[in-house]
Amino acid sequence: MYSHMMVGSNDIARSKTFYDATFKAMGGKEGITDDKGRLIYMHGGGIFIVTQPIDGNPATAGNGCTIGLAMSPEQADAWYAAGAANGGTAIEDPPGVRTGGMGSLYLAYLRDPDGNKLCALHRMG
Repeated sequence: MYSHMMVGSNDIARSKTFYDATFKAMGGKEGITDDKGRLIYMHGGGIFIVTQPIDGNPATAGNGCTIGLAMSPEQADAWYAAGAANGGTAIEDPPGVRTGGMGSLYLAYLRDPDGNKLCALHRMG
């Protein structure tokens, strides 16, 4: 259903520090910068892009939006630690298993340096 996800940033260099660390922690690679100055991360068949807004207005985080990234619990822990150490903000409960209407999920939540809400998610077997 999805081809890619894109978030806005007011400071691409700061975002590169954060996202390079988090993607490398989950087994991915550093982002590449395209000719428009956007950061592009490719991992597990997905594409994640970080850009300054093309309309020239400041980037803002979407209220009520969460971007979920699938990974193992071990990758989620490394991702969470790397993000918190590189400009991200730990939010909600600490990483761990939560059980609800969608079954048991291993979840970890961060906000990136621009306030975008990210979730590491693993569906428990």
